[in-house]
Amino acid sequence: MTPADRADRHPVRRVLVVTAVAALAMTGCSTGSSSDAPSDGTEACAAAGGGTPVSGAPGTGADGAPEIGTGYRTGMTAVTTPEYSVATANPLATEAACAVLRDGGTAADALVTAQTVLGLVEPQSSGIGGGAFLMYLDGETGDLQAYDGRETAPASATGDYLRYVDDIPPTDRPADLTGPLPDARSSGRAVGVPGAVRLLDRVHADHGRTEWRTLFDPAVRLADDGFPIGPRMASSIAGSAPQLALDPASAAYFLEPDGSPKAAGTVLTNPAMAKTLGAIATEGADAFYTGPIAQSIVDAVADTTGGRTPGRLTTDDLAGYRVIDRDPVCGPYRDVEVCGMPGPSSGGIAVAQTLGILSAFDLAQYPPQRTDVDGGVPDPRAAHLIAEAERLAYADRDKYVADPDYIPLPGGSPDALLDPDYLRSRADTIDPDRSMGTARAGDFGPVSMSSYRGTESGTSHIVVADRDGDVASMTTTVESAFGSFHMTEGFLLNNQLTDFSAAPDGPDGPVANRVEPGKRPRSSMAPTVVFDRDESGGRGDVRLVTGSPGGSAIIQYVVKNLVAMLDWGLDPQQAVAMVNVGASNSPTTNVGGEHPAIDTADDGANDPLVQGLRERGHQVSVADQTSGSSALVRVDSTWSGGADPRREGSVAGG
Repeated sequence: MTPADRADRHPVRRVLVVTAVAALAMTGCSTGSSSDAPSDGTEACAAAGGGTPVSGAPGTGADGAPEIGTGYRTGMTAVTTPEYSVATANPLATEAACAVLRDGGTAADALVTAQTVLGLVEPQSSGIGGGAFLMYLDGETGDLQAYDGRETAPASATGDYLRYVDDIPPTDRPADLTGPLPDARSSGRAVGVPGAVRLLDRVHADHGRTEWRTLFDPAVRLADDGFPIGPRMASSIAGSAPQLALDPASAAYFLEPDGSPKAAGTVLTNPAMAKTLGAIATEGADAFYTGPIAQSIVDAVADTTGGRTPGRLTTDDLAGYRVIDRDPVCGPYRDVEVCGMPGPSSGGIAVAQTLGILSAFDLAQYPPQRTDVDGGVPDPRAAHLIAEAERLAYADRDKYVADPDYIPLPGGSPDALLDPDYLRSRADTIDPDRSMGTARAGDFGPVSMSSYRGTESGTSHIVVADRDGDVASMTTTVESAFGSFHMTEGFLLNNQLTDFSAAPDGPDGPVANRVEPGKRPRSSMAPTVVFDRDESGGRGDVRLVTGSPGGSAIIQYVVKNLVAMLDWGLDPQQAVAMVNVGASNSPTTNVGGEHPAIDTADDGANDPLVQGLRERGHQVSVADQTSGSSALVRVDSTWSGGADPRREGSVAGG
């Protein structure tokens, strides 16, 4: 029986099965070999890779993680395809996007379909009520574009927007005045102007081929027909049930009438989302940023149900939103060129700095131990060097990086932070036998702003390569799990403004990442594209694309992926699967305790990697790491892809 036949006989709303089966019914793609062709005669998408079911009980995850930990799948293998490939954090989105590629669509087309489906099947992570950063390579021209679809603060926002109900004059504020209720994140103050829809519209206009309207069909069908809640989404609902209950629309959608969380296997339909997506499909992005949908967003942000403090978003804020074209941040590493996002994301600069510092060390001499399909365990000597380099990069990031349209970098560009001599001097401060604990930022002279070491979140990632040579790497987010918990017209609104510093001033004066009207909060998102070098030393063919969600630890996850593939020769599945290890600028080094190769008993007292780091002065946390990495690597004339076993993602192609 073909997938199409199965779809006819078993409507999705009647089938309480795993997500991948629903994906097949919707797209006609195969999770086995490409010989299982759909009934229309077109070639099916191949999506092998195997792996066990997710194991391990949901955990809280590391401090600052945007979502709870949801276990680990063992035994996944890389998926190799001859022409095109896509990896997302959910099989439904992967298969729907793959069908777009199979039918002649571009990477830009596939992004539209993937994002709209992800907004339904993992709304805790991303959606049209959030924002995104995108790196896009045009295969024909060789141009690499950085699209900034980050959310913006309302025009009426003040420095105290997240700290006080700031229509009270400072002189009249009582000493015990509380901030937004029930807290900044769950209030309307957290919601920034969403950027994802405008970004998708822009990249489709620049690089799309498939008709815009048809790219929404898979998500509209899912919203109308229904889909079963997966285990990861069910765990997230259970973890956020008290907060979801504060919003009437969220409570009605995610919770049972008695207030209990809807369980895995429950079929969700979302006619409001189908209507919203239908309007955007028919009228374009303007249908989202103007008219009834825009008004509904404003009304939701202003809603005071349950005593929530309203935000000050207006229809003018929405109508005025623009995607910004930025210059990619690129730097050398070994024999390749690594390119990522510039500010307001700190990800591209921090990854490039970390790699530049690591260039002074021969990591190849410290390959991972016990390497297998799950990637193996980093050697403590290599893990130490990586963590120290990251501490130095985070120190500069904390002090210098914010929205460049408001706070310029030293020298007005990333060049000073990425200068090879400067990075070499930073590498010289690393003791190969002892952790520095907390690094000091580099000295670029007096700065008028104070640093802010807060955490940021990025919660889903998509990588795509099409037949024409276009390649895309997009990190997309509503910030923390379920964003601000505000729901309208079938979708959740972000809490991205909590990525700003709540306090506008620090010990050294105004904080660089403080709230300002129209400003974009700093991020750690790091969608990355890596190029070979040609014979003249210039940029050659694309070698790989990668990225990850995971809050401020995104930088660490992406560095791990790159070192694993470029220094240790791991395939993309091994790279994203291997033990997560890294550090921000604190004495704590993170070792992902969710990985089956890490012994977390007695706080890692008997684990060789943990003990090797502690012997070098690291304070090690073995909390679960909630990465969701994906990677595609060009191998001769084929693509090899990997999806993070810590989530339910998959790779498909043809």
